[in-house]
Amino acid sequence: MHVDKLDEPTSVLLQVDDGADLVDALAQHGWGDGLPVVAPTPERVDAMLAGNPGDAVIAVLPPRFGEATRRTLAVNAVMAGCLPVHLPVLEAAVRALARPELNLRGVNATTHCVAPLLIVHGEVARTAGYHGGRGAFGPGNRANAATGRALRLVLLHVAGATIGDGDASTQGGPAKYGYCVAENVDASPWPAYPTTIGVDTASAVTVHCGEAPHNVHDMESDDPARILDKVASAMATTAQNNACISQGEYLVALCPEHAATCADAGWSRRDVASYLFQKARLPAAELKRAFALRAWEPWMERLGDHDPAPMTAHPDNIRILVVGGPGKHSSVIPSWGMTRSVTLPLADGPLGNEPTPC
Repeated sequence: MHVDKLDEPTSVLLQVDDGADLVDALAQHGWGDGLPVVAPTPERVDAMLAGNPGDAVIAVLPPRFGEATRRTLAVNAVMAGCLPVHLPVLEAAVRALARPELNLRGVNATTHCVAPLLIVHGEVARTAGYHGGRGAFGPGNRANAATGRALRLVLLHVAGATIGDGDASTQGGPAKYGYCVAENVDASPWPAYPTTIGVDTASAVTVHCGEAPHNVHDMESDDPARILDKVASAMATTAQNNACISQGEYLVALCPEHAATCADAGWSRRDVASYLFQKARLPAAELKRAFALRAWEPWMERLGDHDPAPMTAHPDNIRILVVGGPGKHSSVIPSWGMTRSVTLPLADGPLGNEPTPC
């Protein structure tokens, strides 16, 4: 059979014997993620493109600085098991990866375990089947699993983020196979997340480069402060890059019940972020002992040893999202530190991403 080559900007075919193990055949060229794939035959790739031209360059991705065209995205989407309706989400996510503030070269080159988390917002989450309810970060949903995997395959095949050569992560992590979820806006007491940062559109994606979710458990509190004190305790640790890099972001994924407790008490997203900014702190001396090399704001360096130092320099670096279903478990997803999340609309047009009050 013929399959489209995975790292070519134009259509170049690779001959694979019909009886061959496709995973092994691709691995001989350094392709694939080690899991079974759908053969990206020309017919399947053309069906994924759905008649749209495939030669337009969407982004140039480091460290290899490979050109991501619509066709290369379609090839990797087919391999991952995507449907054509998922391709616009993948395209928007790849555009986000290319934004300079995301710092993809650093994300790929670090020894940290960071992985891009793709969050799908709005109408496309409904029409394309993305899941933000019960078990949203786990298995069982095709749209989440396939699109998250496709984004990783693009990083492998186009960006060149292969282990050793382009991905220096010491231990790696399961999120590097695929990391995709939907915002549960239907269960959120607040407006959709993109609108709070100036992206007012029917459908959007956010890419946040961070760690795996850290669970926060509170089954009994009816007071926002008690819940958020536990969230703050998960944030306030020297075992994160954010502790020494003051621009680092936190994505706080509140479950619907924790979010409702906050909203019922009159707390906005901005209130939640501000509270966490004040509570997620450690004595400055403890952080200084832990990190001889720091990228702190000057005002943080002037803190006295006994002064509480925040885990990030501004409340706007704490992003609040609603994800999950019944049950009182939320999560904290620290960033790698030297990266900023990016939120983009699916359609071409003005791309706003400046933080505004939540």
